[in-house]
Amino acid sequence: MNLQDEFQLSFMTWNLYMGAELPSLFTEISDSIPNIVSNVYRQFLATNYPVRVKAIAREIALKKPDLIGLQEAVKWQLTIPNYRTVTYDFINILINELRKKGLNYEIAAQNQNTSVELPDANGNLIQLLDRDVILVRNVNRLNIRSKEETNFKVNLAIRAARQKLEIIRGWCSVDVLLNGNVFRLINTHLDTNSDIQIQQAKEIMEGPANTILPLILVGDLNSNANRYETPTYKQLIEFGFHDVWKGIGKDSGVTCCQGPDLINAESSLNSRIDFILFKNGWKPTAVEVVGEKHQDRTATGLWPSDHAGVSAKLLFRGNKY
Repeated sequence: MNLQDEFQLSFMTWNLYMGAELPSLFTEISDSIPNIVSNVYRQFLATNYPVRVKAIAREIALKKPDLIGLQEAVKWQLTIPNYRTVTYDFINILINELRKKGLNYEIAAQNQNTSVELPDANGNLIQLLDRDVILVRNVNRLNIRSKEETNFKVNLAIRAARQKLEIIRGWCSVDVLLNGNVFRLINTHLDTNSDIQIQQAKEIMEGPANTILPLILVGDLNSNANRYETPTYKQLIEFGFHDVWKGIGKDSGVTCCQGPDLINAESSLNSRIDFILFKNGWKPTAVEVVGEKHQDRTATGLWPSDHAGVSAKLLFRGNKY
């Protein structure tokens, strides 16, 4: 192999945190839902994504990853009847913040997951759309040859307000052309329910990860690999994925989770569930957790997210296809 067949690429994965916890909505008492919706939206406002995003963009600007996988890249909307709709689009807000720092990222792929629309206690309508997204920098160098955006066939079923609902999750992927060489990046956010999670990981292994292409899998897998290997993580490793952190990471590499209001005095990260995994011809050279230190917090004391991000550099050993 010639030296010109090796390229260094940088990746990042980060769960942005939608800004509020939703389990309280999953109640059988439909009359209580408007009050719960109002409380959830108030929590979202208090965790202040427009302020947090500046801290997130600062970390991204320090690393300048070529490709980023984001989870909980949501869109909130408050519809005030006969007046206006207020929108918080996490993706667009982040891209605009990065542009202020001289970094031009574009959406390479995104999948749309759970979408809910519920009334609050004040006569308004609250809408929430969950998404996973891949951002790319320097499209002149990295040519997105193809993409896939889809939802899992197996999702968690719950009951809310006497109705059966699905918590829809999914994945997106891009095939990237670099100097005549192609690699694939997959981004996902697996369910917290271990049985569902295992099935979703299996769909990835049988789908986009079933390839001989050089492969990167990033995301919030909700499978702890800090002190022991939980089943989903274990099956991905047995499938042939390698964990960047296992090879060259320092310390525990924990990434989850800060308190839901993001103002806990000391970091409460205690599990490693956010990963950059690789397969088929990569060589990792650097990896670190980002957004986990006190100096990474906002001026108002908020942690950037309830998750820390993971940033890594890998050598891409090109094979022309």
